[in-house]
Amino acid sequence: MTTARAASWRSYSPAAFWRRRLSPFRTRRLLQTHLLVLAVCAAVGVSALLLSCRQVLDGTEAVASREAPAVQGLAATRLAVLRAYEEAGGLNDQEAQGLEDLTFVGVAGLGETYRAQLSAADQGLSRIADRTDQDLGTVNGLLASYSNSINLGTAMYRDRPLMRQQKLEEAHSLLTRPDVGLVPRLDELRRIQMRHAEATATMGWLQRGGWWLAELALAALALTLLSALFVLRDRCGRDWTPYLLVAFALTVLLAVVPLLTMFSAQDDLDGAVGDLQQVTLVSRQSCDGPSLRSCSIDALAEAQQTVTEKSEDVRRQLADETWTDRVYQGTLTGGLLVVVLPVVGLGLRLDSDYGRRP
Repeated sequence: MTTARAASWRSYSPAAFWRRRLSPFRTRRLLQTHLLVLAVCAAVGVSALLLSCRQVLDGTEAVASREAPAVQGLAATRLAVLRAYEEAGGLNDQEAQGLEDLTFVGVAGLGETYRAQLSAADQGLSRIADRTDQDLGTVNGLLASYSNSINLGTAMYRDRPLMRQQKLEEAHSLLTRPDVGLVPRLDELRRIQMRHAEATATMGWLQRGGWWLAELALAALALTLLSALFVLRDRCGRDWTPYLLVAFALTVLLAVVPLLTMFSAQDDLDGAVGDLQQVTLVSRQSCDGPSLRSCSIDALAEAQQTVTEKSEDVRRQLADETWTDRVYQGTLTGGLLVVVLPVVGLGLRLDSDYGRRP
């Protein structure tokens, strides 16, 4: 009974099935076919894998160096110009109340806050200009006019209430005028930049197709390597060929390690985009509405702190990409070996066994 079961197993085992499938073909033709299939699968799989990895790395670099700083800068600029107006209005309210203990130094000290906010907004737009392809000329012009109106209302016309009020109203109009004001234009720039960031970070169908192609080609490569090892052992009486064994091990590693690493990096990228959406939401919730007159200095200051912290989180999340670069370099090296080793292993065997035959 045991002998019968063993004979049955030998007849219907995977090895017996594959031996019957290959029996019509000559050994030399089988080895040549395996060599061709190995070369094609290795070339396709490694090329698709490297391209897919490069797309993830390039997307991460683009978001970290351009898209994220631009979105964060626009949000910070929006908060800065709003807080500058609130600080200037608060300063003029205190002066209008006739506070006798406000010396010149004290007034200058109170004015430093809104000036610092205007300076931060100007510097923010300057930094954004290097990280976006959008035209910031109109926004820069509006910011200059807005800063001039606030400075006139708080400094030159400090002793003339009617002119002071007029300049502050002018600044508020420049800030909030529908569609063409400073804040609406900043919001539009932010929306466009956010769409760019989302498009850069999102893995599209073409990129997913690249990963599928890479994994399928590597799976076909692994199966073909197993078949080549079987043919060499079954037909040629050879023990395990080191070249093919190493190539098989590398193929398994290439199918697993880059995929897990790059999808982890993609998760970090998606998380960074989520944080950018939170940054824009915080910048709008702190002071919103058609008139923007319900702003609170404390709320704006808290929103600025939140935006700064979130921006730091995004930078930290996207900054440490050394390990993904190392994985990419390892993928490149392993891919080259996977292409070369099967060709060398089967090429040497064909040359040794059939090289002198016609």
